[in-house]
Amino acid sequence: MHRAATPLPDGGGTGFGWLSFWLSLELRRRLRSLAVLALLVAFVSGTVLAAVAAARRGDTAANRLAAATRSATVVIRPIDSDARFWAAIRALPEVEALTTFPAMAFGVDDVPDGRSGLTLPPADADLFRTIEVPVILDGRLPDPRRVDEVVVTPLFREVSGKGVGERVTLRLTTPEQAAATDRPGGGTRPGGPAIPARIVGVVRSSWFAESPGGAGGVIASPALLARYRADIVGPHDDIPFEGLARLKGGSAAIPAFRAHVAAATGSYTDMEDLDAMVVAHRRQVNGYESASLMIFAAVAAAAAVVLVGQAMARYGTAAMADLRPLTAVGMTPRQQVAAASAGPALAGTAGVLLGAAAAVVASNWTPIGSAALHEPAPGLDADVPVLTLGGALVVLLVGAGAAAAAAIARAAGPAVAGRRSVIAQAAAGAGLPLPLVVGARFALEPGRGRTAVPVRPALVGAVAGVLGVMAASTFSAGVSDAAGNPARFGQTQRLEVYLGFGGDDVVRAAPLLAAIARDPAVAAVNDSRISVVQAGGATFPVLTYDPVGEPLPAVLLEGRLPERPGEIALGTVTAAQLRTRIGGRVTAGGGEPVVMTVTGVGFLPSGLQSGYTQGGWVTPATYDRLVAGAPLPFMWHVGHIALRPGTDPAAVVPRLGAAAATVKDGDRVTVGLPATPPPQITEIRDIAALPDLLGGFLALLSAGATGHALATAVRRRRFDLAVLRALGMTRPQARLILVTQASVLAAVGVAAGVPLGVALGRTVWRAAADQTPLQYVPPSAPAALLLVAPAALLVANLLAVWPSRAAGRLRVATVLAAE
Repeated sequence: MHRAATPLPDGGGTGFGWLSFWLSLELRRRLRSLAVLALLVAFVSGTVLAAVAAARRGDTAANRLAAATRSATVVIRPIDSDARFWAAIRALPEVEALTTFPAMAFGVDDVPDGRSGLTLPPADADLFRTIEVPVILDGRLPDPRRVDEVVVTPLFREVSGKGVGERVTLRLTTPEQAAATDRPGGGTRPGGPAIPARIVGVVRSSWFAESPGGAGGVIASPALLARYRADIVGPHDDIPFEGLARLKGGSAAIPAFRAHVAAATGSYTDMEDLDAMVVAHRRQVNGYESASLMIFAAVAAAAAVVLVGQAMARYGTAAMADLRPLTAVGMTPRQQVAAASAGPALAGTAGVLLGAAAAVVASNWTPIGSAALHEPAPGLDADVPVLTLGGALVVLLVGAGAAAAAAIARAAGPAVAGRRSVIAQAAAGAGLPLPLVVGARFALEPGRGRTAVPVRPALVGAVAGVLGVMAASTFSAGVSDAAGNPARFGQTQRLEVYLGFGGDDVVRAAPLLAAIARDPAVAAVNDSRISVVQAGGATFPVLTYDPVGEPLPAVLLEGRLPERPGEIALGTVTAAQLRTRIGGRVTAGGGEPVVMTVTGVGFLPSGLQSGYTQGGWVTPATYDRLVAGAPLPFMWHVGHIALRPGTDPAAVVPRLGAAAATVKDGDRVTVGLPATPPPQITEIRDIAALPDLLGGFLALLSAGATGHALATAVRRRRFDLAVLRALGMTRPQARLILVTQASVLAAVGVAAGVPLGVALGRTVWRAAADQTPLQYVPPSAPAALLLVAPAALLVANLLAVWPSRAAGRLRVATVLAAE
């Protein structure tokens, strides 16, 4: 039984008749080729659409979370407070909503890997109901009357493996521990009540949004504080309370609110603009990740143009060769071009639909990095503008590319001589064996006429592959260096000793720090008194640079540390807020204004009240002048301890604790790791994956371009190979031509790609360092430098195995007769 033939349109048939005739024929003859083309379009369009959609989703995650959860405007941290203080704050005209909580965190049992979950006991029922109203990812909110109900954040569920319906144990301090605690949230293991609680929900809000590498959190109901108040804040409310306030008018209302707070309470109150300092940081990190995704999408789109364009060119050439004879039966040139491009256009449309569906499925795992911790609506997400506009653009490009390829194939004129390669001519002039010379010509010269081969895409692909690998390796080296070296973020102190809070020392600081400085593992100790000052509309902490023995290393991006009274070295963010640089003047002080000259800009130790980019170093004399009119001589008193290279902090802590105990008459003094390491140390690791993915994508592109060039060389230049074989070239020599072609492509890729890749990797890493920010040190990847050349040669020669065998097996007589 024979298939019915497709009827040929009449000579005067319409364009649609010819189009349907040819399309039905193509779907039967080249269905497999069109299916492969559709899958190729689906792969590249799905990759690009998913990356662009993920970039847009991640870039807006922090803002959408803040808007969806009625987030707080400021966090209020008074030195001391009582019910009357908070009543006065609540009555201020700028306050739209307010909630308070004690500045104390407690342990949660059953958290693996030695990480401690944190519980926050709110002081009222406003949290989650009028302010920081959370997105409920699972379950419900806790009953404010139930002590045994808590909600957790997504990271806690991930770290602990405990979700809705499962139980955790909250560990409270004793009243004595709460009253005498050396550091809120730290110190000895809580010895008070153990409270079994059930997880009733998993929530996310702007204030409770998490940072990469954390353990998540547990939030109790207000009933916990009401029932166990003495165990949480001490018998006399020894632990201060803090507050979250949402202001009418947002951040713009903060200056007026600050003035009203001072007038209503009669004292200075520290507060932090959450949008400027917290949400802005999230936007910065998420924005960088989104920009990286957009770069990935752009490179993937460029690669797609090369790969799909080559496929379109091959298909258009083959189709036009079949269509040209139909001119005799009435098919016009325009109808031939339309028919030749119909199949690829149909395959492209099907591929875009598959790619869009794949992008929607991929959205279940986006956004990536830190933005995933801020996404208010995780799960599947269809970005309609990206899918529709992007999909339409891909269909248009595929159709236009197919039509252009067909038109070019139809209009191809007489053969013209191809360009000559200086390198190939030099190889011939040097008397190298013929297979090596021919292989170099195949790699670098396009040839002529029907045997012409596009060599530039293969050369560009080889360079791009090596460039991508080297750029990714160089960038990753910078990430590894920063992630494993806190000093890049200014954290040269490896340990801290808590000395006092709120103007009261818990230990004699001078003899304690002197005892610690005498330890052979200790490189430097700094006596850091910390207070908060105002200058130029900004509020920031100042720290004394007061070494005990050797000076504590400080990381400055420019300038120097203060050496004389009246000098200050600012953090990068504080310098930007004050709009000043080295040589500028800053006026601050709680009493008589103190004018200070800026001597440096850099980083400071990250603390409980600030990040490492905020604040300023001053001399003890300048500090004393700044706090002369303040209600307290310091807010925090900390000893920052730098260790000698190669020292394990965990091995030193017991020894330093024993030395501290001799100063405090046998009482325990907390010596330990820094309380609040910068979250950027963890966040910087999140951007390492994208350059690696991009490097891998470009490496695959390089392999594809090289493999395509080698396969095309055998097919399009089989006549040249047959002539050489007829003149006496052996099969091994014919195979050597393809091996040489592959090796030359790899050599060009290494020669151009290595320096460009290193330069690109360092440039991008410098941009990342400036945006994070961190101290830039030129990264190097010696392993990649040593391995990239042999790896490129190995891959290229592996790709040459099949084409070289095909070149050796050519049937010389058949090829010459056909030509």
